[in-house]
Amino acid sequence: MIEFRGVHKAFGAKVVLNGFSLLIPEGETTVLMGYSGTGKSVALKHIVGLLEPDQGHVEVDGQIVGDLGYEELMELRRHVGYVFQFAALFDSLTVRDNLSLGLRRQGLQPDVITRRVGESLELVELPDSADRYPSELSGGMRKRVGIARAIALRPSYILYDEPTTGLDPVTTVAMDELMIRARRELGATSIVVTHDLDSAFTIADRIAFLYEGRIQQVGTVQQIRQSTDPLVREFIDARPGTGGPA
Repeated sequence: MIEFRGVHKAFGAKVVLNGFSLLIPEGETTVLMGYSGTGKSVALKHIVGLLEPDQGHVEVDGQIVGDLGYEELMELRRHVGYVFQFAALFDSLTVRDNLSLGLRRQGLQPDVITRRVGESLELVELPDSADRYPSELSGGMRKRVGIARAIALRPSYILYDEPTTGLDPVTTVAMDELMIRARRELGATSIVVTHDLDSAFTIADRIAFLYEGRIQQVGTVQQIRQSTDPLVREFIDARPGTGGPA
C-alpha cells in the first residue's frame, strides 16, 4: 500500500505540492489527473525517493520512504516499475539489453533474465524487437518497451508518467489495453499520471483530481464523471474558467 500524508514540496518560490494526502489501494489502478503544474509527476517521484518532501511523508508498505537508507531504498525500488513519459531508454543498448539491466542488478541468472525479457516483450506485443535499438522504433513502440522494462521486474507497483502523451488515437487505445493487461496478469498496483480523459476513464478504478498541489476530489470513474465540483466539472467539460493555467 502507498500513502501520501500531508506532503508539501516547493522548488524555490514555486509551491507544487501543498498538503497532498492520498491512499493508493492495493491491486487497483489509481489515475492522478488535473491541470499542468498541479504536482502529478512530482508526486510519483516521491514514491521512489527521487524527490524528498519538504513536509509530510510517503509510506510504501509501511515504510517511510524519506527514512530509508541507501540499501533499503534500492530494495524498495526493486518492487516498483517506473514508466517514464518518454520511455527513457538507453539509445546505445538494444531493447534486450535495456530490459536486462534491472534484472542483472537483481542478481538473476542468465536463463531467468532471458525468459523474463521474452515474456515481457510478448506481453507488450513486441516479441521480435529484442535486437533492435530505440532509434529504430516508433514513439509508441518505445513506450511499449518502457512498459516491458517495468514489468520485467515483476513489480508490486507500476508508476506510469503520461504514458499516452504524443501518441495517435489508435496507439493510445493500444497503450490503455497494455496497462489493463499488465495489471491483470501481474496483479500490480498501478498509478497513472495523465491528462487524457478517455484513457483515464478506460483504465482507472479510481481517479484523484489534483488542484493547486492537493486533492480536490477522489472517486470512481462514475463518481468523477458525475462530479458537481466546479473545478472538476470545468476540467472534464473542457470549459475555460478560473481553474486552469492562464
